[in-house]
Amino acid sequence: MKKIIIILSLLIFLTGCENTLNTPTKKVENFLSEYQNLNPEVLKRLESSIEADNLTKSQRKKYIGLLEKQYQNLSYKIVNEVVNDDNAIVDAEIEVLNYTYSIADSKKYYETHKEEIEDYNEYMLNNLEKVKDKIKYKISIDLTKYDGNWELNEIDRTIIQKIHGLY
Repeated sequence: MKKIIIILSLLIFLTGCENTLNTPTKKVENFLSEYQNLNPEVLKRLESSIEADNLTKSQRKKYIGLLEKQYQNLSYKIVNEVVNDDNAIVDAEIEVLNYTYSIADSKKYYETHKEEIEDYNEYMLNNLEKVKDKIKYKISIDLTKYDGNWELNEIDRTIIQKIHGLY
C-alpha cells in the first residue's frame, strides 16, 4: 500500500512540475536563457547569420566573440503574459550592451576620417570591444499551444536585433 501511495504521489508531483514548465512565460524564459548560456543551437544560428557579412576570418571570430559576450550579459524581466485560448503573448524587458550607438559613432567618424582608417570593419569591431553602456528594449514574443504544449512562434528579425544590441 505504501508503494502505491509513493508512486501516485510521485506521478502527481511530476505531472505538476511538467505543467509549471509548460507555460508561455517559462518558454520565453527558456528561450532567453539559451542565449545567456550560449546554447549550441543559438551559436549555430549566430554563425550562419554572419556568414554573408564582409568580414575576414579573424574579424568574423572577433564579431562572434562580441555577440557571445552580448548574450552572456543579457538580462531580462518578464513584464506581462496574456493568454487567449491557444495563443499567448509574453512581454519582456531586456537589457543588452548598446552596440547600435557604437556602430553609428564608428560610421560617422569613418566618413570624415577615411584616410586615417585602413579597415572600417576592424575599426568598428575594436570600438565594439570597448562598449560598456547598456540599453533596454521591450520585446513581445508570440506563442501558440500545439497538442497541449506552448511553442514560440517564429521570432522576428527585430527581436533578434534587440538581443544583439543592434536595433
